Amino acid sequence: MVDIPMRSSAPVTRQTVLSINERKVEGAKTTRTITSINHTQSQTASKASSGTTSSMQHTAMHPSAMHPSAMHPASTPASKPLPPLVHMVQKGQKTPLENSGKLTSIKACLGWNVKNPACDVDVSAFLLGASGKVIGDSWFVFYGQTKSPDHSTVFHVEDGADRESISVDFTKLDASVARIVFVLTINEALEKNLNFGMLQDAYIRIMDSADAELVSFKMDEYYSNVTSMMIGELYLHNGAWKFNAIGNGVAKDLAGLCEMYGVQVI
Repeated sequence: MVDIPMRSSAPVTRQTVLSINERKVEGAKTTRTITSINHTQSQTASKASSGTTSSMQHTAMHPSAMHPSAMHPASTPASKPLPPLVHMVQKGQKTPLENSGKLTSIKACLGWNVKNPACDVDVSAFLLGASGKVIGDSWFVFYGQTKSPDHSTVFHVEDGADRESISVDFTKLDASVARIVFVLTINEALEKNLNFGMLQDAYIRIMDSADAELVSFKMDEYYSNVTSMMIGELYLHNGAWKFNAIGNGVAKDLAGLCEMYGVQVI
């Protein structure tokens, strides 16, 4: 059983696989170890000040573990114009990333706009082996667990054209990783009856180390029965990295995605 610090100081629960901080722990994540991503900053501060104890006690709450909505819970996401999407592909299209030599690093930059201001969207990445499952329970990256165990894959909040990004350093990437799936999820979608039909302008663009676009994909299908969207993935093919524009989703929250990709959630 694993205790993983999440967005709050409470134990991680099945409903809250959504907020791990940077402490990396091996083993299974319990339904009491994926703490509620729904806790506000004030709730967290209140628990900390009152000395609340849990399975996470003695572990400092890192600022990166706090969900962005907790910092400004009443704010409405501002609309952003789309950045230039230079090498766009269509849904289902696969394209190589290494035409001009061996790729050493990329940054997957993602953005979106919302039609319903209640939609609070997050980016995550699952690092999968040849089996299609994570290579270990700590091998997914998001706002609450901002680095992979090998420090190759890192979550970033962006201030410019994009909203969030995940960088990948292939020189550090564990050799067991054969696929990296980038996912958009809606915070509390199941609890608040939110879905991807309430989004628009969702895209992913893969940038090289010189900040030049290698490939981009903009979604044009938004489903009202979807709460998590696998927007794109990197995968190894004959020793070279390629990009697949997926654009398909499921009616699962981040906890459900963890189970789907083999993260042990009890």
